[in-house]
Amino acid sequence: MEFLKINGEFGEGGGQIIRTAITLSCITKRSVIIENIRKNRNVPGLRPQHLTAIKILQKICDADVEGAQIGSTSLKFIPGNVKSCNLIEDVGTAGSISLILQVLIPVAAICQKKINLTIKGGTDTLWSPTIDYTQYVLKEAYSRMGIKFSMKVIKRGYYPKGGGEINLEVLPSKVKSITLNQRKTRNVKLFCSFSNLPNELIKRNVESFEKKLIEKKFNVQSQINEEIAIDSGASLLIYSIDDESINGIDSIFDKKTEQFNLDLESFIKNNLGVDERLADMLVLPACLTNEMTIFRVKNISKHLETNLFVASKITGCKYGVGKLNDGFEIRIEGISYASI
Repeated sequence: MEFLKINGEFGEGGGQIIRTAITLSCITKRSVIIENIRKNRNVPGLRPQHLTAIKILQKICDADVEGAQIGSTSLKFIPGNVKSCNLIEDVGTAGSISLILQVLIPVAAICQKKINLTIKGGTDTLWSPTIDYTQYVLKEAYSRMGIKFSMKVIKRGYYPKGGGEINLEVLPSKVKSITLNQRKTRNVKLFCSFSNLPNELIKRNVESFEKKLIEKKFNVQSQINEEIAIDSGASLLIYSIDDESINGIDSIFDKKTEQFNLDLESFIKNNLGVDERLADMLVLPACLTNEMTIFRVKNISKHLETNLFVASKITGCKYGVGKLNDGFEIRIEGISYASI
């Protein structure tokens, strides 16, 4: 059997390269070996949230897997046929549910299968998109690319105990290209969820962001929800959507400083088509269309570099990066597979 070898040290050198590689392996039915997994991290190798993603894909595509253990720096993934199924999973920690969904949603949707998943873990954790970013920003982008999914947050899960729970339904979809070049809207939505924290503390934080946005001539629509969770915590999402742009920025509440560590200025100044986080998430579906996807972003992140590299290596898609006065334009020429 022929394997495609992928160096896990490339680009951001973390979990992103694993998620992208196994997702595209499932969709294209190409067997992969990922080596040097998280080799330069403080705690090298696979972590619980990576294992959960691997095991979910193993179930839905009947994959043969070697090296799926905590701390493993090498993974062999041999995919079978993707099938529709109902799943109940538990990360077992506050590991990010959002990152796991980045793996599952494209596989099920693009392979024309239906998945119903109930999963427990972290809904709002550091170094990953909040569940609200997934629900309001990523879902908007995926919807425009033909990928259909619905999601319900049953319980919030914060660090360290996690215990959050969501229900996800993914429907068979036909993926298509997208163009997102320039933000034109001044309408912004602000969504905050909090648990086991003083209402006034959260409200004061939210109002400070509202004030800054209004000063910059944005029209702000705000919503604050108090929700059930085991641990105390809060998350904040600010986003804007129009015909030519989808931009969001999110943050987890820092209980030591009693603030959201959110770079609002970067959101205000970004008048291009997508934010940095969304840019890397668009690569995977874009490489599987039969057309050209175009989007503009302020900066090229390591995650974007990683996804462009892995996507082109596995699928053979072509991409280009052009420098603009105020950012970069990414073009991805997709390669549609007969099997999907």
